[in-house]
Amino acid sequence: MVAEGTAEQETEMEQKVPAARDAGGHENGELEMAVCTLEEPAASNRLPEKPEEPRKWMCAIMFLCFYGFMASIKPGEPFITPYLLSTEKNFTKQQVTNEITPVLTYSYMAVLVPTFLLTDLLRYKPVLVIQGVSQVVIWLILLLGTSLIQMQFMEFFYGVTMACRVAYSSYIFSLVTPGLYQRVASYSRSSVLLGVFTSSVLGQLFISVGKITYTTLSAISLGFVSFGLVLSLCLPWPKRSLFFNQAWNQEHREAAAQVASKAELDKMNPKDGGLTTALAPCSASRWKDSIFVQMLMELRTVVKRPNLRLWSLWWVFNSTGYYLVLFYVHILWSNFSISSENKNVYNGGVEAASTLLSALTAFTAGFVKIRWNIWSELVIAVITALQAGLLLLMGTTDNLWVCYMSYVLFRGFYQFLVPIATFQIASSLTKELCALVFGINTFLGTILKTIINLIFADKRGLALDVHSQFLVYFIYFTVLTVIYFISAAIVIIRHYRNHGGASQQSELPELTNVAAEAEPLSSSNNAKT
Repeated sequence: MVAEGTAEQETEMEQKVPAARDAGGHENGELEMAVCTLEEPAASNRLPEKPEEPRKWMCAIMFLCFYGFMASIKPGEPFITPYLLSTEKNFTKQQVTNEITPVLTYSYMAVLVPTFLLTDLLRYKPVLVIQGVSQVVIWLILLLGTSLIQMQFMEFFYGVTMACRVAYSSYIFSLVTPGLYQRVASYSRSSVLLGVFTSSVLGQLFISVGKITYTTLSAISLGFVSFGLVLSLCLPWPKRSLFFNQAWNQEHREAAAQVASKAELDKMNPKDGGLTTALAPCSASRWKDSIFVQMLMELRTVVKRPNLRLWSLWWVFNSTGYYLVLFYVHILWSNFSISSENKNVYNGGVEAASTLLSALTAFTAGFVKIRWNIWSELVIAVITALQAGLLLLMGTTDNLWVCYMSYVLFRGFYQFLVPIATFQIASSLTKELCALVFGINTFLGTILKTIINLIFADKRGLALDVHSQFLVYFIYFTVLTVIYFISAAIVIIRHYRNHGGASQQSELPELTNVAAEAEPLSSSNNAKT
């Protein structure tokens, strides 16, 4: 899940490590698109919902979108790496590359699963407050910290902030009925992307036109995130959530119905005793019948579906390489000579351009109509090959502007596939199972990022310089390209051999039909494959 939510969810890590820290492709932001593309569960399996007043929920959505916009404005974020390398902080490139930046991946992996569970258990708002507090701590450390250990703590809190973004992606769906999911997801996603774009532009204007120092820019960012913390405290507290609280509410209602039924029976037959055992069946079966446990049992069906398996693997492996590039590209840019002067650092402008292109490519992906059961592997292979070529160019060029353009295109290619992957995965799963699948995909990708970081970037591993790391990423994407092309050849040859080019057998059933066939998860029946 996580999602990114999901996939438009895909969110929300966008400035210092653009798509990794602020709403781009989410890792967590991408959960929104995933949830909103799902078919609405059957009425018989849904909890009865009290219709909300349009004005009330619209005000709540507007406030949440305003919060998402303001929480994304951190003008100093694209310039954190130049700030650490400047005379104002005076850290070396080796320290930033091999000792400070790797902590982000480790902390994110450590807190991702607990945050995912607590988000649902605590019903979103407390996690958003924790995210706001973490943001304030980050910028306070950047302003006041001077030691290596303090900067490592700063990266730790960045990991916490990234993990907490799942709360924003999921929160909005607790405010409205399922029929409004797609609309409100577009609102929340657009507000975050607009915030990231505005933040990048502001940061670049402050540096290039205002000629302010990195310290002053960090102080401005601290003001914005402090305001975001205040807004998080004012958010309404939802009464339901996706997993735990929904299950508890259902059990509570069932228990109440049992109590009422038992009371009627006792009135007719007083000898049968009181209500002492009315709640026992519910209590005894609460854990076993919970939605979360049922979904864990359903995961084995996911790996049996070729389409879900392919796009889940793409999500794990390609997102790993994507976010590693985002984590270290600012260090790569710092190696160019013109980056030594404040006025010639254009990180903010590049992040703004890449965010805009990512939004356009993600929008364009929604209009692509091909037989994905036949051509998915080939499309993934071609785009992965293009990304590999861009990584080779970024790691070997001596021209900063070529590096900038390669990065913008690299991000655009990835964001083109994100909504496609999200729809391919989400459209044939129930809402709850979809969230769990995206969460597991994100966690597996985080584990892989951690392993690669530990081997190649960390001081305790090979401690490669940033150019060598980008060559490693190039090799990584090249290996993925070869695997995807081999898989594409096998699928295409098998298809035309088995069906002789007949379109009747080659077309994949409409994803909406597949989604309709998948029964929503309940405590008594499983999602059908």
